[in-house]
Order: sequence, then C-alpha cells, then structure tokens
Amino acid sequence: MAHVVQFTKVGGPEVLELVEVDDPVAGPGQLVVSVEAIGVNPVERKLRSGVRPLPGDGPWRTGSDGAGTVTAVGSGVDGFRVGDQVAFLDTPGAYATAVVTDPAHTFVRPEGVTAAQGAALGIPAGTAYQSIRSLGIREDDTLLIHGGSGSVGQAAIQFAVLAGARVIATTSDARAERVSDLGAEPIAYGDGLTGRVLDIAPEGVTAILDCAGADGVLEASIELLEDKSRIATIVLGARGDEMGIRTFLGGSAEPLTAQQLQWRTESVPVALSLIATGYFDVELGEQFPLADAAAAQVANENGAPGKLVLVP
Repeated sequence: MAHVVQFTKVGGPEVLELVEVDDPVAGPGQLVVSVEAIGVNPVERKLRSGVRPLPGDGPWRTGSDGAGTVTAVGSGVDGFRVGDQVAFLDTPGAYATAVVTDPAHTFVRPEGVTAAQGAALGIPAGTAYQSIRSLGIREDDTLLIHGGSGSVGQAAIQFAVLAGARVIATTSDARAERVSDLGAEPIAYGDGLTGRVLDIAPEGVTAILDCAGADGVLEASIELLEDKSRIATIVLGARGDEMGIRTFLGGSAEPLTAQQLQWRTESVPVALSLIATGYFDVELGEQFPLADAAAAQVANENGAPGKLVLVP
C-alpha cells in the first residue's frame, strides 16, 4: 500500500492528513515512481487554505514536484527503464510515497544529482527559466530581481547570469551573501529602492522581474523602467494586469502561452544538467517526513530559508 497526503476541506495546515491508498499502477503511456523527495511550494498551502480555487468536491491530494526511482513502465513508453533515478514536475498528488507520472514531465537525473535537488526544481526553476526566456534576457541587459533570495529568485539570478546579464537583486542583509555568491549585486529592499538601484546602475535597468510581491515594488519598477513589456511579476498577477505590465500566473487573468509552458517543462532537464556540471546550485533547506507535511507548509509560509523538502 502507498501513502498520500490529502485534505477533505480547506483550512489551516491541520486539515492535511496522511492516508493509505492502493499502490498506483502504470497505465499506457505512464510511469510509476517510488518517491524519495518532494518539493514544498507556496501554491500548495494557497490551495489548501482556499486562497486558490480547487476543482471538484475533494478529497484533494497536493504537491506537484518530486524525485525518486521508476518502478513500472507502461506500454508505449520509450526512454525509461525500471530503476531509473528521475525528477518530475506537474504531477498531481506528489505528496506521496508513490505516484503515476507523465513521461513528458519526467526526466532522468544525471549521476551526482540527489533526489532532494531534483525535487526542488519543478515550480521554482520552471517559473524562473520561463520568466527569463519570456523577458528575452541577454548579455546586454541589466536585470533587477525583486526577491533574489527565494527559490525562484535564486534560480532566476543563475539563469540570467548564464545568459550574460548583469543582475541586481533585492534581499535582506542576512541573505545578501547568498545572493552575491550566485552572481547578483545585492541591494536592500524597502523605502528608497529606486534611489539605491540608480546609485549602482546610473544608466538604469533594462528588465525587471518581481518574485517578491512586496508593497510598492510594481510602482518602483514602473518608475525605473518605462518599457512595461520588460517588467513582469510572478506574484501580483491581478495588480500587474491592471498596471499593464507582464504577468506570469500569480493570480493573473492572462494564461501562459504554449511556448511559456514548454519553457517551464524544459527548465528541469536544463537545470539537472547544469547541477551535474557545477553551473547551477540549489539551496536546500530543512527536510520533513511526509507525515509532517503540515509543519513543512507552516515553515514555508514563515519564510524558512532554502528549498523545503518532504521525505517519505
């Protein structure tokens, strides 16, 4: 028997429960993965708490990103074998000991990439990679990232640096060293941000990505950059829509394009290869047993550093 985390009503973290279910079976065109690590993402607590709408009447399972070992290969699936070490994304119900995955969203982990690293990629790396590609970041850009020390911000810094851009990122004093180590120039967030940016980049910035959603960041962004097509938010989608800047999910009424969805999926094999060759780093945070999924979501909401991971 497998175990999954589910909830039957929206509410606080206490609504999450670990239950026993039948082992998943690989149908045609599917894989079964024995899960070894699961990424904890903010969207999961937003769904659990009712901030984001849920389909149907429940019970609802949660999670989407993870990593583990292939235990079954369905008919019609090529390129995978039982025993393959993989990472996956966009897999409903990933808070589990075993899941059915789509081969199109499942990727073999190179040697040296741990399950925790693989599980940490899906939403953060996908969001960052798609945002950097959508904004067309190049070597002649100076990119300002609001919220450089979060999982998405850290990934965005690294993808932008690899593209050759100069990166400035807002952060707290406590996290400035981490942001700097990734190749960005850290600056403090809060009042007076526009002046601090212009102090170190008198020529201004050419693109802005909001990963923080803090008060005043969109207004400051428009003050810094006239071209709204090169300002994007992944957090304040509804506000961004009203202000005429680009919005990538985060409550936006504008859906992602087919190209953007493709980039999000593409990000995982790209990041896996970069980790294996030493060109991409994932900051892992605390690991929680699957049965402590509620505590992991609370820690995520309270801003615990690093990427939090559940371990079945």
